[in-house]
Amino acid sequence: MSAPRPDFSRKATLTGALVRLVPARREHAAVLHPLLADPEVGRLTGAVHSTAPGLDAGPVWTEEQLAGIYGRWSVAEDRLVWVIEEIATGRIVGESVLNELDEDNLSCGFRLWISGARDRGLGTETVELTLRHALEDQGLHRVSLEVYAFNPRARHVYERAGFVHEGTLRDALLIDGTWVDAHVMGILADEWRERHGRS
Repeated sequence: MSAPRPDFSRKATLTGALVRLVPARREHAAVLHPLLADPEVGRLTGAVHSTAPGLDAGPVWTEEQLAGIYGRWSVAEDRLVWVIEEIATGRIVGESVLNELDEDNLSCGFRLWISGARDRGLGTETVELTLRHALEDQGLHRVSLEVYAFNPRARHVYERAGFVHEGTLRDALLIDGTWVDAHVMGILADEWRERHGRS
């Protein structure tokens, strides 16, 4: 009997002890738009090419444009996009995404960003919830991501979740006149099951 095919049209809410991942909708743009203006979010995601104030504002989307993007993503069949809600405060603090679904090879990409909520375990739990959904609920075989060399904090979180460094994209980002490598990381379903005692 073959495994069920992944179905990213199913937009489930995922709940942990610290965060709730809620499927993103166009109305979330009003909250996410100012968070995306966080300079640290722009730098760590590679959305900006200068950290000097006023020199690079990153992607310039109006709130209305962002609402359109989230509206399209809310019904997309090749990606799952969640807003990250901190349960203790009810605040939305970022976004978690499974994208680039490859149904034939049972794989997808992963990315996340969080604004102004460091050292509280929110990112760690978001990674765990997202991977559990991808590798267990959706039946995927592989999830991969890229993380820039200047972001060891994120790389540590990914390694703790079971991601393995698979290679390096040399000089993948130009920021402040300096080239920065991007590290490619991946996790397989068997590795996930082994880490979590699932057969």
